Amino acid sequence: MPATPAWPPKSAPRLFVETELSNHTTVQIEGNQAHYLTKVMRVSPGDAVILCDDVTGEWAAEVVEAGKRHVTLQPTHHQRPREPVPDFWLCPALLKKDRFDMVLEKATELGVDRIAPVITRRCVADKLNLDRASAIVTEAAEQCARTALPQVAEPVKLDALLREWPEDRLLFFADEEGGEPAADAFCYADGPAALLTGPEGGFDDAEREAIRAHPNARPISLGPRVLRGETAAIAGIAVWMAEAGDWIDEE
Repeated sequence: MPATPAWPPKSAPRLFVETELSNHTTVQIEGNQAHYLTKVMRVSPGDAVILCDDVTGEWAAEVVEAGKRHVTLQPTHHQRPREPVPDFWLCPALLKKDRFDMVLEKATELGVDRIAPVITRRCVADKLNLDRASAIVTEAAEQCARTALPQVAEPVKLDALLREWPEDRLLFFADEEGGEPAADAFCYADGPAALLTGPEGGFDDAEREAIRAHPNARPISLGPRVLRGETAAIAGIAVWMAEAGDWIDEE
């Protein structure tokens, strides 16, 4: 006899929903998500959809009804709890839209807990559409099978960030003029931490001086080459995850 196909199949679509999930909760999907399920994935009653709620984790759900404008889902199996997330923030200076989109996407894939954008004097952008940013991180989390979403904060000016910085959180400052090698600095990180990266034109002298004067700041180097803003953010996260984050727990 042929083997019974695994359920849910690995090809099942994935969605984050705002409803807290349980076996007793029916989920109504509308709008763009319903269009994705019915028109793109062409789900029908009995099909599987993977749901995440950023609270309880990942659930396998069965399609109960697939209408033109809504889809009704019934969670049936709790697949995984919400993943533990390292207490690591990314504080990237705002970049041009397409480049900052990449930062949002890759920071989500790499596992940061919070993205706190910063406005500096040389930033070419000073605004961020939070709804659009949230959609980008949500889609990235769905595509890489995360069960937790990073928070995306409203952009703040650098002086406000430094003034309101938590006393218990280290601030690793990616300084293009040099600092302790990132891998060495991250090895000794113990507790909450964050990475601050600059805009296209870098930090100016006054900003660099203000950051270095902060008691929680630790200037670091990301290598011998000058990196673009998006590259510095992505590379810095990767090094931190390898040296102090959840990569070191992998078997």
